[in-house]
Amino acid sequence: MADISLRKTDVEEKRSKVQKESKVLLEYTRKAIARLTYLKRTLAQLEDDMAGCDNQMRHWQTNLSIMVSKERQYMQQHTNCKALLKRVGYTPEVSHGVLMEMAEHKKDLEKKTRPILDTLRSYQDLPPDKALAALAIEDKRRQYSAAEKYLEEVLQSALNPTE
Repeated sequence: MADISLRKTDVEEKRSKVQKESKVLLEYTRKAIARLTYLKRTLAQLEDDMAGCDNQMRHWQTNLSIMVSKERQYMQQHTNCKALLKRVGYTPEVSHGVLMEMAEHKKDLEKKTRPILDTLRSYQDLPPDKALAALAIEDKRRQYSAAEKYLEEVLQSALNPTE
């Protein structure tokens, strides 16, 4: 009996140890299941986020391809404009400020030359040669004397209406 009693206590001790170990393992299992559930929810959430990211990525790739084509287009336009500027003789020294200074200088020169041009216009009907000018002056004198003679005749005829 004593032997059975010792075995019984041994079995009960082992059983209590096993029960404690199984409780510990059960607790670890519950914690692992809770952690697994949390990780599954996190994975599902990340997969949902990834689907949104895939759409965003496709949108970005579309935008990137558009931007690459625009970049090519702008680079071609830039090259064409540079060639045009080179063809017309543009230099970096020509700027808005320089052009404005040149415009002001041009206005000043026009103000200075306008009276001279007006004076020269009065001489434009004279021939360029001195001899021709003398002939033109002599011709004007003849026309003037002819006009005076005609005026005298008209005055004479007006004074002598009886003739």
